[in-house]
Amino acid sequence: MTAPRTPAGLPRDESYVLTIDLGSGGPKTALVSLTGDIAWYEHAPVPTRTPPGGGSTQDADQWWRLIGESARRAMRSGTVRPQQVVAASCTGQWASTVPVDETGRPVGDCLLYTDTRAAPHSRALIGGPLAGYAPRHILTWVRKTGGAPSPFGGDPIGHHLFLRHEDPATYRAARWLMEPVDYLTMRLTGVATASRASMTAAWLTDNRRLDVLSYDADLVRRAGLEAAKLPPLRPSGSIVGTVCERAAAELGVPAGIAVMTGLPDLHSSACGAGAIENYQTHLAISTTSWIGLPVPFKKTDVLRSIASVPGLFDDGYLVANNHETGGRCLQWLQETLIGGPPDYAALVAEAATAPPGSNQVIFTPWLKGERSPVDDRDARAGFHNLSLTTTRADLIRAVLEGVAYNSRWLHEAVERFARRRLDPIRMIGGGALSDLWCQIHADVMNRTIERVTDPVHAPLRGQAILTGIALGAVRREEVRDLVKADAVFTPDPANRAVYERLYREFPRLYRAQRGMFHRLNRTR
Repeated sequence: MTAPRTPAGLPRDESYVLTIDLGSGGPKTALVSLTGDIAWYEHAPVPTRTPPGGGSTQDADQWWRLIGESARRAMRSGTVRPQQVVAASCTGQWASTVPVDETGRPVGDCLLYTDTRAAPHSRALIGGPLAGYAPRHILTWVRKTGGAPSPFGGDPIGHHLFLRHEDPATYRAARWLMEPVDYLTMRLTGVATASRASMTAAWLTDNRRLDVLSYDADLVRRAGLEAAKLPPLRPSGSIVGTVCERAAAELGVPAGIAVMTGLPDLHSSACGAGAIENYQTHLAISTTSWIGLPVPFKKTDVLRSIASVPGLFDDGYLVANNHETGGRCLQWLQETLIGGPPDYAALVAEAATAPPGSNQVIFTPWLKGERSPVDDRDARAGFHNLSLTTTRADLIRAVLEGVAYNSRWLHEAVERFARRRLDPIRMIGGGALSDLWCQIHADVMNRTIERVTDPVHAPLRGQAILTGIALGAVRREEVRDLVKADAVFTPDPANRAVYERLYREFPRLYRAQRGMFHRLNRTR
């Protein structure tokens, strides 16, 4: 059978997407085939500024300059011929806001999802006694969208309010207030667009009706926003334009190639894990961590901060939740307790010398509070049950196991949400590079873990494959087979009893310390 060809007439495995994954540490720029093979890749770090009062910002124009430099290096490398680049597409961080003018150029810094300077304005707008919300607001938002803006200010509604009240010059100069992936898409095309998926964290679309593509006027009014500054919505996963002449010159790619809607990394990761059909589950152990899966229903578990949000396409939903720290815990251990140059392979090798259960040491990984399955920004991490015989290897392994306990705690809540057993689980992210960490997750969660090939770059792979679907070169039902698993980890019966005993203590530790967390770390 002849391999499917793209609209440009090339075989799809010889056709490439200039794919951008904008993480909070800076953009990753790659050339990825429509079937998910990464031919060229580069990461450019970007510093985060921290203005007083809870600020967290980055220079969005710097993102574009770095992406341009990387893209030109990619094209000069000769890895891919210019005529093989058939599209461009962006994924990455979300719940951040870039103020831009009518041409798409930034008129101020990007306010990151960690920027909470709007908290007083957000609380004044929606705050109240029901889990931090006024009942009249939270009920309407959850019913329509599946979620609600944060009273802590770290989301698009908070950013809009902050700019309007605290930085009116930037607010007035901004024609559009855009999510980062939509900003980059506008730099590519010159056209302002957004999608239900990219605007998920703004909570401004009525997600009960996915066939209605518009902002909800009542929610916009309740949020106190200026509707004219919201970019027009296009269907998620659709082609929204082509690379304009100016962007082509800045990036070194052909003008006129297709551009797909930008998508959050939650969405591209699901595809990059090969998990885009209903109930196919993936677990990400990156800086943060989460468990995601497509579902055919809109639902919200307010108590556990789990919701189904607009999905990869405008015909379904994707389960969203978040652990504030996942792989970041191992980084913290290296930086704070071990010291020296980062060597995560050596850390994991040392952890392997400790027995399963880390000689009864338990680590709770809430270094930056928690969101799911408990929304408690005051929670903090800790090592428990230390003794004079505790070794460094015990501590390192306990961190790996603590992240896995947290994954199981969330997974149990997600299974209740989905009303079914979710097994196997595709694992992605930097944490998946470790065989030991994958096996610990299989043992702790009592689920089969399938590690995908090149798990770190799942968002890049997924965004390129989704672009292939948008171009008609890839079928949705092919994705599971296109994304291969390079290893399968099944629960080891010899370790199950040890982990069951220790896991039973894990949620009890949170409940026992919750009062102390709030007394010492209260954020409200």
